[in-house]
Amino acid sequence: MLDETPEIGNPDYWLLRLGRQMRKRERLLDEWWRYYRGRPPLPELPPNAQQAFIDFQRKSRTNFCQIISNASVHRLTALGVTAPNGEPDNQASRWWQQNRLDSRQKLVWRVAMSQSVGYMLVGAHPTRTEENGRPSPLITAEHPRECIVECDPETGEPYVGLKAWHDDVDGYGHARIFFDDRSFPYRTAERCGRRLPWGPDSWVYVGEQDDGEPHDLGMLPLVEFARMPDLGEDPEPEFAGVLDIQDRVNMGILNRMAASRNSGFPQKWIKGHRFAKKKDPATGIITVEQPFIPGPGVVWASEGENAQFGQLSAADLSGFLKEHESDVRDMLILSQTPVYYYGGDLVNISADTIGALDILHVAKIREHIAAFGEGLESVMSLCAAQAGVPEDYTEAEVRWANPAHASLAVKADAATKLKSIGYPLDVVAEEMGETPAMVRRITAGAALQALLAASLLSAPAAAPTAGNLPDTEGGSLDG
Repeated sequence: MLDETPEIGNPDYWLLRLGRQMRKRERLLDEWWRYYRGRPPLPELPPNAQQAFIDFQRKSRTNFCQIISNASVHRLTALGVTAPNGEPDNQASRWWQQNRLDSRQKLVWRVAMSQSVGYMLVGAHPTRTEENGRPSPLITAEHPRECIVECDPETGEPYVGLKAWHDDVDGYGHARIFFDDRSFPYRTAERCGRRLPWGPDSWVYVGEQDDGEPHDLGMLPLVEFARMPDLGEDPEPEFAGVLDIQDRVNMGILNRMAASRNSGFPQKWIKGHRFAKKKDPATGIITVEQPFIPGPGVVWASEGENAQFGQLSAADLSGFLKEHESDVRDMLILSQTPVYYYGGDLVNISADTIGALDILHVAKIREHIAAFGEGLESVMSLCAAQAGVPEDYTEAEVRWANPAHASLAVKADAATKLKSIGYPLDVVAEEMGETPAMVRRITAGAALQALLAASLLSAPAAAPTAGNLPDTEGGSLDG
């Protein structure tokens, strides 16, 4: 049985505490994930119409939450990490490429935008080694369903973390508590499902040493990337503020679909016709015979002298469409997503107009960049510690692609102007959004071309001296 004594150094206590916190937030994660995948709760109808329109309820769901999340993910691209002096760092670039962070970073950004938080875990690579013989760093993207951290209430820094997962092969749940100097492995006492148990009798410690497995990383190897949390509040997904509008959009679409279907078969009326009636001998119920059956080639006729036929007018759907456009624009504006993602009346807009529509969105992305950049610096510092390299990457600089929209022609024009006022070529290349490796390649290529051009220039003529002055006609050097 695990020891639940609330002590900072007690890994049993942290296993149960963080595991229960992780299970507690599963309900929210499930709800946010359903919205992100376009499967929010079905819009409701009156009880007498619910069964008739159950298919409409499913078809009425239109997913804008995923667009809002991915609009931010598309603008978040870390190009690499440089040294504190801004120069490209060979070691950081190698670790970056070995762990495929060009693509794997998007996994973390997307889960942070859709599930409020993502994680990166740094550990020892099982097969790759560094030149000094130490295992190379391994960086993995982690999901909030399997990871969670606890922060120090005084400093705000994370000081204990948990990764817990279900192994489909052996059927057991596995967990590991992380501290800044050691970790503690656990396994469920019995085989279980994907929903892990968090009782004190549910887990057993499986480490070889009672005091855990030491590591020399010097900090918590689990790095959290929280999506723009408010002070004192838990982070939320990118679309958390517009969930009610998403439900309202779905309800409006359902109403429009219902009205459209009913207006496709307008209600008909007849006046002045005498309908035949019949009585059921068993029940005594009187029913009216309906001789007028709609169909192609069918002619309706009545023997009544003043019989009249007609139908009700079709429903006007323009109000539903205007309501839909208004709700969608509200959703994009409140989530600070560019409204041109929902084209509407935007036709032949200029680059300046796009830039103006992008202002709030770019400002939001820069907030994400500031927060996520700190996390990437911590990841690189952990990589250096794992590789046994003394560099401190907390003072490094994470190079990000410019989140503002700009065409290649606009970028080239800006680069030309920067070069003309004296900006170095490497700085100009950075402003163009090139990676640190590409910046080095560009500057090296430019230097090689300059050297080659200088070697092809003809040697300058020798300056006249006293020993090579030509003789003047009819005269001598003595004059």
